[in-house]
Amino acid sequence: METNIQHQEPFQYAEVYISDMFALKNIFQQIQNTRKINPEFGIPFLLVRKKNEVIGFASLVFQEKNGIAFKIFEQKAMPETERKNFVSRAENYIKASTAPNFRNPEQLKSSIQKMISWLNM
Repeated sequence: METNIQHQEPFQYAEVYISDMFALKNIFQQIQNTRKINPEFGIPFLLVRKKNEVIGFASLVFQEKNGIAFKIFEQKAMPETERKNFVSRAENYIKASTAPNFRNPEQLKSSIQKMISWLNM
């Protein structure tokens, strides 16, 4: 009996840079089926690629009840184990970060509004 070994491309994780923002905006617009960015877009901080294509990202969001939280946006569904790995990486990233957006809800809320204004121009 022959066994076929399938080589799967590894997922790559990276911090979000300004140069990634328009790709993330497009993913958000497709997922939300909208033309404008809204506060749910948040402040992206970590992305996941397969090959050279961004397939998802984690974004800091402001929630009235909970303050600072994060959401995962996926353009293409990741296998459950990879999704869990990405969520774990995002959680660890947040714990390690001392930047104001990760610690101060009012700062995050203000940053999100500025990001929305900039991306919707």
